[in-house]
Parts: sequence; structure tokens; C-alpha cells
Amino acid sequence: MMMPLASNRIDALLGPLNAAMAEFDITTVVRQAAFLATVGHESKQLTKLEESLNYSAEALMRTWPQRFPPAVAAAYARQPERIANHAYANREGNRDEASGDGWRNRGAGAIQLTFENNHAACAKHFGIARAEVAAWLRTPAGALRSAGWFWSANRVNSWADARDFDGVCDVVNRGKKTAVIGDAIGWAERLAMYQNALQVLA
Repeated sequence: MMMPLASNRIDALLGPLNAAMAEFDITTVVRQAAFLATVGHESKQLTKLEESLNYSAEALMRTWPQRFPPAVAAAYARQPERIANHAYANREGNRDEASGDGWRNRGAGAIQLTFENNHAACAKHFGIARAEVAAWLRTPAGALRSAGWFWSANRVNSWADARDFDGVCDVVNRGKKTAVIGDAIGWAERLAMYQNALQVLA
């Protein structure tokens, strides 16, 4: 099994997962393996459909070293809402920290869709009211269809077709392909899940 942690939710997830892959042309072995590995990592095997952000100071410094130097990390540690508002402020359509946009637009869905620009574009694509998209992203259908939409909108199939899984991870995690191999957060787990998925689907 590719995602054993999701075994007790498989009945609720399998239909929406297959439908999302069909809807967004994630239909070959290499595309499906890359997609399953990606959503598997981002959502802890489809068990977490929203970002918790309950980071220790050490994890903050490791994840966002420029935004959380030691003194700032110590002040924000284990405060998810404050962390989100600080980490995601003034980026991709989010306003400043005081606006609360970071927390409202924190990662949600199977691919952890983040930021105002992505949430608004997703809502527009599916014809969902902007105020309702956050709740929709946390449902099985919304989580998986939004992941498929993001995958398609960012042309991730092209990286999967080239068997460039590092490119897949970079585009999803870092926003663009980088020169360094394996610099996406969680690379080792992503790669292991991808290799397993290739074997299972072959």
C-alpha cells in the first residue's frame, strides 16, 4: 500500500482521488506516481488536509531561516496562528502580518494550497465563493480536486513526463525549478514515496 496511514479513510478518499486524476489528465504511471508521492508527502498520506504550523523554535529556524532568526523563532514558537501570519505575510497576495491573511490562507487541501493568490484562483476556477473555498479545500473532494487543479495550472505533468521528480518537487514546494537536486523540503520522503508508487503502479 502506498499510503498506509490513510487506510481507514480509503472509502472516502479513493473516489475523489481517482476523479481528480482523471479530471486533470494525471493518467499515466509516471504522472500518477509523481502526483501520489507529492500529495502523500504534503498531506501526511492524506490524513492532514490543513497545515498545522505548530513549529518549535528549532523547526522555524530550519524551515524559514530568513524569516525566523533565533530571537524571532523563540518569540513565535508553538503559536501556529502567529507563525502563519508572520511566515506568509506580504507574499503572493497576502497582506501584512496584522491582516491575518497568513492564517486564513495557510496551506489546505491535499497539496497544501497556500496564499491569497492561489486560494482566489482556485475558487474562481471551480466557481466557488471566495469566502467558502477554505472549508471546501478541507473536504476529500475539495482537497483532491484543488491538488489536481494546482498540478495542471503549474504544468507539473511536463516534469513528471520527463521523469524529473526533482522538478516536480521544486515546482510544488519552491515555486520553480532550481539548480540544486533534492532541495525541496522533505525530499527524501518524497523520493521514497515516488519510487514506491512507480513500483506499485507498474
